Amino acid sequence: MTTMTIKTFVAVAPRLPKSTSVLLRGPHGIGKSQVVRQVAAIIAEAEGLKNFEVVDRRLSQMSEGDMIGLPSTDGEVTRFNPPEWYKRACEKPVCLFLDELNRATPEVMQAAFQIVLDRELNGWKLHPDTRVFSAINHSAAYTVNEMDPALLDRFWTIDLTPSPEDWLTWARAAGRVHPTVVEFLAGNEKWLDTPKDSEPGKVSPSRRSWERLSNTLVAAGLADTPDDPMFYPLCLGYVGTEATIAFHSFAKTIDNQVSGEDVMERYPQVKAKIGRLGQEKQNIVIEKVADYVTKKCKTLTDEQGANLKSFMEDLPGELRVSAWSKLTAGGVENLELAKSVHKWCVSSILEVFGVAKDGAQQADTKSTKKKGK
Repeated sequence: MTTMTIKTFVAVAPRLPKSTSVLLRGPHGIGKSQVVRQVAAIIAEAEGLKNFEVVDRRLSQMSEGDMIGLPSTDGEVTRFNPPEWYKRACEKPVCLFLDELNRATPEVMQAAFQIVLDRELNGWKLHPDTRVFSAINHSAAYTVNEMDPALLDRFWTIDLTPSPEDWLTWARAAGRVHPTVVEFLAGNEKWLDTPKDSEPGKVSPSRRSWERLSNTLVAAGLADTPDDPMFYPLCLGYVGTEATIAFHSFAKTIDNQVSGEDVMERYPQVKAKIGRLGQEKQNIVIEKVADYVTKKCKTLTDEQGANLKSFMEDLPGELRVSAWSKLTAGGVENLELAKSVHKWCVSSILEVFGVAKDGAQQADTKSTKKKGK
């Protein structure tokens, strides 16, 4: 098999010729569509393409007419009018993503064959900068159609086998998945993917289902309250019984009961608990604090600022720097919040680098006076 991790694929795929169509094979739920979007973003940045959208078509849901369009006549000849999504791919650069190719009808697959082979469909040629990607579930466990060897030969084909580190890195980036879910899977990698011996039809965990569970728990306000009676049944429908039992037990341990809201709104009540945690668990709390601040706060109130300042001062030096980085990740996009965090936390950061707190305060005072002038 031509196996490749996500990290390698993301580095290699943008360097392929624009005319080369890419086929991703792998089990469901590993994030094939997210990977295509990630690659599209890299291509857009590297080539300076604005509005380089991903045009996502699920071929399993399409009929022949959906694919090739409908005919019209001027009284003498008949021409096919392309569907809107395909016309877009001809008129401007896009990332054309033909998903579930091997679940399509033979007629739809034949139309896809022409797009992949000739970059054309019924006389409509793709834009020279349009990229073509496709993805299939590839295993005897799936009810799918055999792909014509001639079609397969036209792709640059890769069997995507993402490592747990690939997914964890993606999940942590920009807070895509709640820290409790991420840290549970970081220490329990066996629950990340569907077990190979899983019974057909049984609810089992996958990378996609963990992301969806995280989104549901956050939306329901339950991500930091595993003792709520709704927490356990919500998990069941996404990841199944065994994974739910393990995750629920992890979420209920004392090390994971400090939320970002606890720190920002009532730090004195949880100060002692955080002090008993090891650095690894304190880092989980930092993730939760950063997630709360960046999503819930436009700027910090005096009470929130004082709580954050105390929390930072109680952390080891290296964790202060890590917290500072996460809290200010928004940069100029959230400038007022960054200024507010700076006001309350800069002295504890400078202290890490050997600058006295009163020295930092003097610097802040001078800066304020200059602005006043």
